[in-house]
Amino acid sequence: MPLSPLQGPDSISLKLLGLTKGLISSSFLFISLIIINCLQFLSLLILPLSKSLFRSINRFFANTWWSACDLWAEHWWKINVQLTGDEIPEKENAILVSNHQDMADITSLFRVARSKKRLGDIKWFVKDLLKFVPGIGWGMIFLDCIFLKRNWNSDKEYVNNMFSKYEKYNIPIWAISFVEGTRLRPSKLSISQSYAKRNGLTPLKHLLTPRTKGFAATVRGLRNHLDAVYDVTIIYTDGVPTLWQWAQGYVKNVNIHIKRFSIEDLPIGQEDLSSWLIGRFEIKDKLLNNYYL
Repeated sequence: MPLSPLQGPDSISLKLLGLTKGLISSSFLFISLIIINCLQFLSLLILPLSKSLFRSINRFFANTWWSACDLWAEHWWKINVQLTGDEIPEKENAILVSNHQDMADITSLFRVARSKKRLGDIKWFVKDLLKFVPGIGWGMIFLDCIFLKRNWNSDKEYVNNMFSKYEKYNIPIWAISFVEGTRLRPSKLSISQSYAKRNGLTPLKHLLTPRTKGFAATVRGLRNHLDAVYDVTIIYTDGVPTLWQWAQGYVKNVNIHIKRFSIEDLPIGQEDLSSWLIGRFEIKDKLLNNYYL
């Protein structure tokens, strides 16, 4: 079953301290993000002169703000992110396939990207509506992130054009995909398990059956531009935190397990890639079973 939510402190004084930390952190990060949005809009003046300089400037903005988020978490909130599994090289082009429990998963992955000098190169697969949201959404537009309507017939041409753009201009990428399609909840897990049984798949205990079509299309579309695929498992042993709990400093320990697969070792066909991903999630589920029993 999904891990229980993280429990906050019982002490009134600790709750007030967390509230203060959360308000200070959220205010600082949001205001700085809006300032960066304004600078990003100004960078449009550079675009007609140099596309590569435009991308470098916006990469710098992303790296600066996301680094601030992670440095704040590391040094003020004292969040320990332990990385286990395979050692991965710096500056690879890669797809990260991760489980998704709550919004705090996003900030957890910042530590991995920063340690491998790829923080400014993250490309998120996100809902199309997010591009209308000031701050995070607007910023992602300038970073060539991929906004999806969640309908492959509608998304296919746009997605393939984005892949072609990455390859044509040799744009560094760390493409992060939460292939479960949504955050894990007990009701959604029950629906996913029923789906797995109907389709002859292994019902998972701690994960949703992955949506394989987008993953297979991504690997096939970017194969010539990628070095590897990372199978990433985010583990919260103390309970799954919300983003607000993260901002209040209640999260103390996160374990991130990474398995690296060279792109040459992955299957080529769409069905084979789908089977590969389903197999990885079965292995990931067993890994989580060691922590979440």
